[in-house]
Amino acid sequence: MGFVTPRTLQRDYDVIVVGSGAGGGQAAYTLALEGVKVLMLEAGRHYDPATETPMFQSYADAPLRGAGTPDKPFGFYDATIDGGWAVPGEPYTQASADEAQKFDWWRARMLGGRTNHWGRIALRNGPYDFKPYSRDGLGFDWPIGYDELAPYYDKVEMLIGVYGSNEGLENTPDSPEGCLLPAPAARVGERLIQQRAAKLGIPVVPIHRAVLTQALDHQTLPAKLHPGNPNAQRLVAQAMRERAACFWATPCSRGCSIKATYQSPAVHLPPALASGKLDIVCNAMAYEVTLDKTTGKASGVRFVDKTTGKHEAVTARAVVLAASACESVRILLNSKSASFPDGLANSSGLLGRYVMDTVGSDLDGQVPLLEDLPAHNEDGAGGSHLYAPWWLYGRQGQAWQRSGLGFPRGYHIELSTGRRMPSLGTGAGLEWLTQGSYGQRFKQDVRRTYGSFVYFAGRGEMIPNEQSYCEIDPGTKDKWGIPVLRFHWQWSEHEAAQAAHMQKTFAEVIEAMGGRVNGQPELDGRKAIAAGGSIIHEVGGAIMGSDPKRSVTNRWCQTWDVKNLFITDGAPFASNADKNPTLTIMALAWRAADHLVEQLRRKEI
Repeated sequence: MGFVTPRTLQRDYDVIVVGSGAGGGQAAYTLALEGVKVLMLEAGRHYDPATETPMFQSYADAPLRGAGTPDKPFGFYDATIDGGWAVPGEPYTQASADEAQKFDWWRARMLGGRTNHWGRIALRNGPYDFKPYSRDGLGFDWPIGYDELAPYYDKVEMLIGVYGSNEGLENTPDSPEGCLLPAPAARVGERLIQQRAAKLGIPVVPIHRAVLTQALDHQTLPAKLHPGNPNAQRLVAQAMRERAACFWATPCSRGCSIKATYQSPAVHLPPALASGKLDIVCNAMAYEVTLDKTTGKASGVRFVDKTTGKHEAVTARAVVLAASACESVRILLNSKSASFPDGLANSSGLLGRYVMDTVGSDLDGQVPLLEDLPAHNEDGAGGSHLYAPWWLYGRQGQAWQRSGLGFPRGYHIELSTGRRMPSLGTGAGLEWLTQGSYGQRFKQDVRRTYGSFVYFAGRGEMIPNEQSYCEIDPGTKDKWGIPVLRFHWQWSEHEAAQAAHMQKTFAEVIEAMGGRVNGQPELDGRKAIAAGGSIIHEVGGAIMGSDPKRSVTNRWCQTWDVKNLFITDGAPFASNADKNPTLTIMALAWRAADHLVEQLRRKEI
């Protein structure tokens, strides 16, 4: 039926999937194309990037020249519709008033979730990232290794389209032939960064991003993705034909009307809907997984129809939660019963524990060598073409305390430079370079320096700790009457030292380019580190493991306590590598969905 309402949906679904982003979209795609009847519940409104993306509008066409506001923190044209760190009527609370212990929680209330506004950086976790405890004695090992997830990384890359290159670098896995699309040429400023960083021993290579630099091979890829399934191959081939290669015109954060970037509503949902096996209810705020008292299995989901305010219930043979890590945890903590008084699937007591975000710190500067370049278009693929993967693994592992590095886990460097589309901020804040010029001189300074700025952002690994978790606030509910989350947060000394190292490194690269740092690098890591949640990479809260007493889910993202309940967002992550988590979420979701399909076929669920 496709898009339905609580009044028109059917009542005999095999699986309910909560969430429509990377994890939910991938799970629904896999299940539907295998013939499983799926109902998807999405808390936000319907969204169609093909008709809603402002592809060619300049910042001058937008209110406030497109600048960010409390309602649209990433700017007027950002694809996020109703979400953000603050959602009206949907609060969350902090356990501490200390700013250093604050966690900012981003919610995306729209079809496709965060896949609509993410940076499209699609990095594989490496072998070290799945066994960090074995390597340095900190945190937890995953119950799976890289080799077990690698085939699913392959499939996800071929399906969504990822550009990049294979560089043979340590713990930065190469992709097999046919998985990656060609990387776009580096911009002038990126080439200069690459040249000067190399003198410091820092490799700068093509980044992997989910953007089509050429059309997908719809003739051969579908058979690799779905061998022995001609119907799935046909549907996927058609969906691939509907995607065009990027023509370098619009920032990816706006969405993409030609489907050149990966967004769940553009890639995962169309073939799943075309199969006739997926129904979607938007504005469906899930708040409880129901339990069959006789079998001990999940029986369905309760949700609020946000258009009417009515409470609804649906049933299925299995439930997949992919509402985002903390939202899925919230649903389970609110799913209390006599069998699970502390929340569903929480016999270990670890539900909500070990929440992690990415370590972030940034620094910018200006490079005279990039001044007064001939006018040219550097829009590119809507984001970075190059990046620096972590290069100091040799000083970590068991020897990290003796190496002098000062922290056990690494980071990668994302970089930005070039002549981008002018916005409200173009020409602002130049006093540190111009000493406050004005009039004709100011105009000359703006033209001279336009495109000569460089920006570096570190994205590092956080080690799970017992002080970072979420729980149900005992006294606060949202506008729908659903108890909200309360966050506890603490960075450890490891993350602080990492942030300080980022600052020092960025300053060294800027100076190696002959540039000037804007201000001073912050060498106090506690001050340099971004607030928890601000990087929007939170994972954990229902970590996977091999022991039911020390984890919430098993190696298949299946809860230990309730065999027909799966979690396919970032909640099962046992660690949070410096690699952006979205590609791993999708790979895990595809693997979990394959396992669920097999259990359904065997009638084990």
